[in-house]
Amino acid sequence: MTVTQNTSFFDQHFLNHISLDCVVFGFHDNQLKVLLIRRKFTKEWALPGGFVRGDESIEIAATRVLQERTGLDNIFLKQFKVFSEPERSKRNPIVQDLVESGARPDLEWFKQRFISVGFYALVDFSKVEPTPDSISDLCDWKNLGEVDSLILDHNQILNKALETLRLQLNYQPLGYNLLSDRFTMPELQRLYETILAKELDRRNFQRKMLSYGILNKLKERKTGGAHKAPYLYEFNLENYQKALQNGLYGGW
Repeated sequence: MTVTQNTSFFDQHFLNHISLDCVVFGFHDNQLKVLLIRRKFTKEWALPGGFVRGDESIEIAATRVLQERTGLDNIFLKQFKVFSEPERSKRNPIVQDLVESGARPDLEWFKQRFISVGFYALVDFSKVEPTPDSISDLCDWKNLGEVDSLILDHNQILNKALETLRLQLNYQPLGYNLLSDRFTMPELQRLYETILAKELDRRNFQRKMLSYGILNKLKERKTGGAHKAPYLYEFNLENYQKALQNGLYGGW
């Protein structure tokens, strides 16, 4: 869990014992990236997150937190697991940052056990404006391979989100929220390979993706390449949404 406000934080009537943590995935330069925030005083890294106000659902709370960190609306957001180990939030380093920031935190409130609901989000890397919260000095993207130690159980949350994302590829389409509006088949394949951490056969990948009916092949080709330029594609949003609801067949 992380904080989103400063001195007015404790006036917002957050629910006891409940927090949320968000794993925000983006794709850039053939790398799957995750959005992290760095604490201003302890210099520790964390996932974006926060608490739930008494007048909002946990989904609305997650949407609010991510809008504050990314500047985006209408984010693809999916709940994937509840983290409830009894000692998971003990000795929370956030408290020290709150003290150093002058927020005068309610130490007893932070001593309670927090159960955190994990969400993952898929966003267009180019449209995100990373914005730190009031007790952080940096909000930035990191390649998955660059992620070191995170606070609390945030490494576990990140790993579980990635595992869930990989499973999603077996029954739901993916890419609309991570790629630009127009893309090539090699770019789409590279996205899948990056998430799955394995190579895929080019012909089989193209045949399977086209069989789903979720792509529109455009007349234009991508320009600027040294070799024969590949055709551009776009997602057929109507069929894409149906596939999200009804599922796909086959796996990777």
